[in-house]
Amino acid sequence: MKIISVVSAKGGVGKTTVTATLAHALARQGARVLVLDLDPQNALALHFGIHPNEQRGLSRATLAQQTLRSVVMESASGAFIVPYGIVNEDDRGRFERLVENRTDWLTNHIQSLGLPNDTLVLIDTPPGPSVYMKHALHCANLVVVVTLSDAASYATVPMMQRLVQTYCMNRPDFLDCLYVVNQVDKSLQLSKDVTHLMMETFGDRVIGLVHRDQSVCEALAQDRSVIDYEPGSQASSDLRSAAERINQRLQAQPLVA
Repeated sequence: MKIISVVSAKGGVGKTTVTATLAHALARQGARVLVLDLDPQNALALHFGIHPNEQRGLSRATLAQQTLRSVVMESASGAFIVPYGIVNEDDRGRFERLVENRTDWLTNHIQSLGLPNDTLVLIDTPPGPSVYMKHALHCANLVVVVTLSDAASYATVPMMQRLVQTYCMNRPDFLDCLYVVNQVDKSLQLSKDVTHLMMETFGDRVIGLVHRDQSVCEALAQDRSVIDYEPGSQASSDLRSAAERINQRLQAQPLVA
């Protein structure tokens, strides 16, 4: 089992869409995939066709002292998902306080599922530093940072580097930190400049340049993944390629026990 935490320093970068589409792509490529939503917005489930009124999720399961087995749901693509769940503000606060100082909370929950060794676990997180990101980074074998090709997003990259350094770099089971630049628009000079800087700085650790594509929004409106809704689109091709590079990176670097 390998855990891939998808993170971003700021909101509005399309992180949840990238997480869901990578999960769909990896599943379509034959991987066994489980996706966990650690974002209180509970938006990841919408990308997998789960009804918006579905209340079950890891937050409610944790508060009820249940295992995650009770809230694992299967999607049409074959990927499995554990939503965050719907909770009121009091319960959300209680949940966050419960897990804040339990550094092994997420790791124990994932291990309790008894997943096969070849399972890929993707974790979606809320933007910016939080108790959720801390847990996701603490157990990640691979981190994927999603950013935009604009100045504001580029300015946040050093903060993400510091967080990865703090929670990941000293662990022997941590493999790498990779980058996806989302909504690239080559008609804009700034977008081209930031993309060039990312490539120059991180090289082959930039595993995806995902071009701005209207089909992504259209697919979400239809409760479908863009790779199913419009498989020939530029964004579909970009994200399938990113998923393939994740697979290649995982196969090239076996975990250290």
